[in-house]
Amino acid sequence: MLMPILQVNSEDIPEYAIVCGDPKRAAAIAAKLDQPRELAFSREYRSFVGTKGGVAIAVVSHGVGSPGAAVCFEELIRAGVKTLIRVGTAGSYSADHPAGSLIVSTAAVRTDGLTRQLVPETFPAVADSAVTEALYHAARQGDGIVSKGITVTLDVFFNGVEEFPHRKFKQAGALAVEMEISALYIIASLRGVRAGAIVAIDGYADADLAAEYDPHTTAVADAVQREMDAAIAALVALAGQEHV
Repeated sequence: MLMPILQVNSEDIPEYAIVCGDPKRAAAIAAKLDQPRELAFSREYRSFVGTKGGVAIAVVSHGVGSPGAAVCFEELIRAGVKTLIRVGTAGSYSADHPAGSLIVSTAAVRTDGLTRQLVPETFPAVADSAVTEALYHAARQGDGIVSKGITVTLDVFFNGVEEFPHRKFKQAGALAVEMEISALYIIASLRGVRAGAIVAIDGYADADLAAEYDPHTTAVADAVQREMDAAIAALVALAGQEHV
């Protein structure tokens, strides 16, 4: 069956998938797999499939923001994906997590507009615990700072006249902010699949810490490589647990 937006056939999609915002990042993740091949490049959705350790893995980009990303998640699930991991970047709320750090998202604050139209506002956006632990364990095998905790999903990137809610969420204990994780977790819950996410910190969202934003530093590039490796390793480990 052809997925109308992703333009991939369900027969080509395995049970495990890594999703990311940038089509170039999807290609970079796929390059780490064995025998990768590109399936389609439709709009912002670039799709690959390959294997690692005998486990078939799809890699698909979803663009920026929850509405477009949700289309990707929904079609992958309809194609047969049972476990999804988002690999992305985020802005930090703490000096304890400078650029180059990794954070595994255990849950997401739902300040996006999409999920309010899917579930009641009181419904939580929570990662699957097994996926979270596999990601955290894999990420800690590398260098650098690795933490796990609550992240914030926010639709806005540039300032308007309304104040960003960063300070209150920082005070409440959130670690970082990005733009798609809550959609992933809510859709996974609705459709009965597993999901997790790991983000590389590429700067500070907190105004008290923020400097000129530069996501293209060596520290950020290294962290992105580490999170890619962690996501692949986590899926291989999860597949091994299921077939014991």
